[in-house]
Amino acid sequence: MKEPIDDKLTYRIIGCAMKVHNTLGNGFQEVIYQRCLAIELEKDGLGFAREEEIPIYYEGIEVEIT
Repeated sequence: MKEPIDDKLTYRIIGCAMKVHNTLGNGFQEVIYQRCLAIELEKDGLGFAREEEIPIYYEGIEVEIT
């Protein structure tokens, strides 16, 4: 049976995240993990955007970010 493309993409993303976790371990600030994950995603040829702002809705009302 052929794997859906989303499963392959998910596998690659999780693989990048696991490499960062296995390499660094615990105890660093979140920003360090973000930067290392960005490096791994780039190495794997995966496009991404860090901390991209998107509208958030709660019960149909847009929540403003201040």
